[in-house]
Amino acid sequence: MSATFKSIRALQPLLDRVLVQRFKAETKTASGLLLPSSATSSPLPEATVIAVGPGAPNKDGAIIPVSVKAGDRVLLPGWGGSPIKVGEEEYHLFKDSEILAKIQE
Repeated sequence: MSATFKSIRALQPLLDRVLVQRFKAETKTASGLLLPSSATSSPLPEATVIAVGPGAPNKDGAIIPVSVKAGDRVLLPGWGGSPIKVGEEEYHLFKDSEILAKIQE
């Protein structure tokens, strides 16, 4: 199940949710050969953070902020996330705790 929106600006994640856009797999090699869709069907584990929620409350009610910010590159699991379609672009919502790592450049 995926949601569809007209603009990504219409979407603000809640609590500890993180909106990401996965990197697209290359459909052409460096030498110019076209790759078949079967070779690029699995999603890449890297993504760019688009927006983050304010954080989730702990058992005492204090807000624990999200560990990433918009613009960060992150490593994602091969499963999970809620897909969101905006025009032809696809995004995913993950919980902060599901993100595996932040990629330092």
